[in-house]
Amino acid sequence: MTTTYDPHHPLYLDEADVRDELTRVYDLCHGCRLCFKFCTSFPTLFDYIDRFDDQDAGRLTPAEQDQVVAECFQCKLCYVNCPYIPELHEWALDFPRLMLRADAMRHANGHQPTKQQAATRVMARTDALGAIGSMAAPLANKAIESREGSLVRKVMAKTTGVSATRLLPPYAKQRFSTWFKQHVAKLGRPRQGAVTVFPTCLVEYQDVQVGKDLVQVYERNGIECETTAAGCCGAPWLHSGDVKQFGKIADKNVQTLADEIRSGGRDVVVPQPTCGYVLKKDYVDYCDPARRDDARLVAEHTFDAAEYLVKVHKADDTELDTDFDGDVPDDITYHVACHLRAQNIGFKSRDLMKLTGAKVKLVQQCSGIDGMWGFRDGNEEIAVPIAKKLADQIDKANAKAEGDVAVTGDCSLANTAIAEQTGNRPAHPISLVARAYGIDTD
Repeated sequence: MTTTYDPHHPLYLDEADVRDELTRVYDLCHGCRLCFKFCTSFPTLFDYIDRFDDQDAGRLTPAEQDQVVAECFQCKLCYVNCPYIPELHEWALDFPRLMLRADAMRHANGHQPTKQQAATRVMARTDALGAIGSMAAPLANKAIESREGSLVRKVMAKTTGVSATRLLPPYAKQRFSTWFKQHVAKLGRPRQGAVTVFPTCLVEYQDVQVGKDLVQVYERNGIECETTAAGCCGAPWLHSGDVKQFGKIADKNVQTLADEIRSGGRDVVVPQPTCGYVLKKDYVDYCDPARRDDARLVAEHTFDAAEYLVKVHKADDTELDTDFDGDVPDDITYHVACHLRAQNIGFKSRDLMKLTGAKVKLVQQCSGIDGMWGFRDGNEEIAVPIAKKLADQIDKANAKAEGDVAVTGDCSLANTAIAEQTGNRPAHPISLVARAYGIDTD
């Protein structure tokens, strides 16, 4: 049994070793039960073990071990909540990364269901899908908007593994990078910083307005913006167990971003929590060991979009423009994305939005998406109730608001799940700040 989360370790993909480690961790989690509420993986695990009089986790079958793995959607919340993580305890328990290791082992040994493999081959190619979707936006959006048993979505589910019933984010006609090339930069105050915007696939091809708002809010505050040549962060490959493909993407992006940081003296700003987490946390582990120094450089210079602005505001020699003469709601219900909480940076989007004068209410409930997992055909039975629980908490928070209320969230995919359940799509905090400044949508 080897306790390792290093994908380059010689036993990382060894099935017998992985299963022994699963037994060790499952036994510890069964005895603790602190994370029972975060996802169905833990209740499923506890039920499996509780049926034995001796409560021996070693009696689980490989199929039962794998079912626990399959129900983990990498929200990272158990890692945030766990008192036994490697940095704090000799047990060195990191459940999310063990689940990634188990998925990688299953992928390497051909144990993943054919349907899951097919979905990964399609859904993980986000740049290719995004480019095609943007070029054919009206037709593509018409296809993905049809749901509830439509023939088109049923065919998509059969051929791609994408759920036939989940609401999917539509494609934008104009990509963010295209808009940026045409955009004429104009700083609203003396230069206070310079950043490279890592737009992410979601902002590049779908939630383009978030990228536009980010650039304009930054420029209003004297922060110069450039874009990067780096592509998709690779999270869909990692979360599907294909660590080899993810490693290739990590190596390429690390080299590109490190070069851009060194040559331009710029920090990297990411408007999507999952992608920011990957750049800050995962690249260091999964890239080629020869590029670890570059990966650490990228991690040290990567910031969430609101995190960077709050840093500027709190610095001794810089500050943000707090003249908000646009549309400012009385109350804001803010969904804190799981992968933002996992970055351990605090509630920077809340702090930023509070500068507008609005009251901010936090909702900390997972959306059950994790990109590909929540959109896979067959996962609806678990994923949708989680999204409904989030929607219920948002509705309760909105009901307590005393004035007009806006709903916000940093994660575009989580916002899609909220829109699916409530009928209203939340705004990104950066977009809310842009409207508060009086910056119009394009």
